[in-house]
Amino acid sequence: MLDRQVPALRAARQAAAPLLERGVREQLASLAMPGASFEIALSEREAGPSGGDAVEFLIAPNPGVPSGPLREIASGGELSRVMLALVTASVRALPAGARAKGRRASTGDCPPVGETLVFDEIDAGIGGHAARAVGARLQELGQTRQLLCITHLPQIASLGERHFSIAKQTADELARTTVVQLAEREVVSELVRMLGADAEDAAARRHARDLRRAA
Repeated sequence: MLDRQVPALRAARQAAAPLLERGVREQLASLAMPGASFEIALSEREAGPSGGDAVEFLIAPNPGVPSGPLREIASGGELSRVMLALVTASVRALPAGARAKGRRASTGDCPPVGETLVFDEIDAGIGGHAARAVGARLQELGQTRQLLCITHLPQIASLGERHFSIAKQTADELARTTVVQLAEREVVSELVRMLGADAEDAAARRHARDLRRAA
């Protein structure tokens, strides 16, 4: 059985790899990594449940830099954005019917098992239009998956459906972290703080409200 399945899976991977490479590069270009290269290296290995191929993602985050394994050279922010690019490119490659099925499957309170994605400080090193582009990608993925996103940028935070404030208290001997869900008026106040403005800054508050309306 493996004699037929392993070559068939290898052929499918070889056919899909260039398409995924191109899709990821296109996504990275709009995620503040315009000069990044992305490649998929396939090499033979002993056959097992996942086939007879070793798959390695190679990346060069900046032009003129030799590419290397993603797991070794990417920073935390780069790794998060590559993950976002991979997921977005994969979702966009699905037939329209499959995407619609995913939306229907995740309209309840709980998403399908394995459909929760966590992005920790995906905004590292970006701002302005790039931040808005990252937020748009996250919002798109949120149509079919549950996303948990830790961010310090108001452009991204404003697009969330539910907002939580995370605070660490170190007054006692034992440090404590608290997580509190925010009401809408508290979301606006938090966006004002993320904008670097005082709570009484009327212009910043208007801008925060505009960000929420644009979401």
